[in-house]
Amino acid sequence: MTIRTMLAALTAATLAVTLTACGGTGSSGSGGGETLTVYSADGLATWYETQFQAFTKSTGVNVNLVEAGSGEVVSRVEKEQSNPQADLLVTLPPFIQKADRIGLLQPSGVDASGIAATQVGAGGNYLPIVDNALSFIANPAATPPPATWSDLLAPRFKGKLQYSTPGQAGDGTAVLVLLQHLMGKPAALDYLGKLQTNNVGPSSSTGKLQPKVSNGELLVANGDVQMNLGSIKDDGSAFSLFFPAAADGTKTTVSLPYVAGVTKGAPHAEAAKKLMAFLVSEDVQKTVAPTALGMPVLTSLAASPGQAPAPNTPAAVLEGVTVWVPDWNAVLEDLDADVAAYQKATGS
Repeated sequence: MTIRTMLAALTAATLAVTLTACGGTGSSGSGGGETLTVYSADGLATWYETQFQAFTKSTGVNVNLVEAGSGEVVSRVEKEQSNPQADLLVTLPPFIQKADRIGLLQPSGVDASGIAATQVGAGGNYLPIVDNALSFIANPAATPPPATWSDLLAPRFKGKLQYSTPGQAGDGTAVLVLLQHLMGKPAALDYLGKLQTNNVGPSSSTGKLQPKVSNGELLVANGDVQMNLGSIKDDGSAFSLFFPAAADGTKTTVSLPYVAGVTKGAPHAEAAKKLMAFLVSEDVQKTVAPTALGMPVLTSLAASPGQAPAPNTPAAVLEGVTVWVPDWNAVLEDLDADVAAYQKATGS
C-alpha cells in the first residue's frame, strides 16, 4: 500500500477553516479584499493569527487557515488539482518533499539566503518557516516518568500510550525515521512491533493526542517541541516534555520544521509568495521563539554559543539532546516500503 492510497478521503469536517487574518471563521476578512488560503499541518494557529493580522494590515490581503495532519493537507491539495483551493501549503518533512516531487508546488521566488541551504527545496519550491523537533509528552500520573525507549515497553503503559501514524502524520513518521537512525531498520521494526502491545491505535493527527495526555486518558504520546510547549502555554496542558534515551543514556531527536510552499495552480499565487516572504522576514522570525515557541529559521537569529536559554523555550528543553537532520529526500525514496514494513511488523 502506498502513502498516497493510505490517506483517507477528506471532508470539510476534518479540514475546517479555523480562522482568517482578522480572527473570524469562514469569511473573507475585513475590507472585502483578496483572500488567500493556507493549508497547514496543525500546531501554529496562535502564531498564525497574529502574523496573518499583521500581513493583512500591511497588504490588504486576507488569509484563511485550514489545519489538519501533515499527510492530510498534502492529500487534499493533490485531490483538488483540477480545481485548486489552497494557495500556500505548510507541512512537515517528508510530506513537503513528497508534495514537491509529485508536482504540487511552484517556485516561490522568495529570498532564502539567510536559511540553511539543506532546508530549502530546489528552485525555492519550499522553505522552512519555523524550526522544530520531535518530542514525547507524559502525564504527571506516569510515575516514575519514562526516560528511555525501553521504558515505553513497560506493561503499565498498555492502553495508555499512543503515537501518531507513520506515513500519515509528520511527527509519527519522524518516530519511525528516528528509530531507524538509532537502531537500524530491522531493530526499529522489532521495537515497534513490541511497542504495539501498548499502543492504543492509529492517529492521523499528533495534535489530537495532547488533550488525551493532559486529561489522563493517555499517559504517553509523541508530539513536537513547538506544539507541545504551545499547548502548555496556551491551553494549560498538564504534561511534560521528554526525549527517550538510548541504553547508554544519550538522547537524540529529529529536526522537524514547518515548511511552506506555494501550490501549483494557486488561485492567489502572488499573494501567497508575499505571505511566504513575510513569514521568513527578520521581524516575523524574531517572534517565532517567544510567540510560536519554535526556533527561527534565519541563521542570523540562532542563539549565541554559551548563552543560557530562557526557561520553557525550545532551547531549554533541547539542552543535552542531539538534534539529527535527516536527508528527507532520501527518506522519501524508501518511505512507501518502510511504511509497508511498519504495517506488517505492527499488524496495523
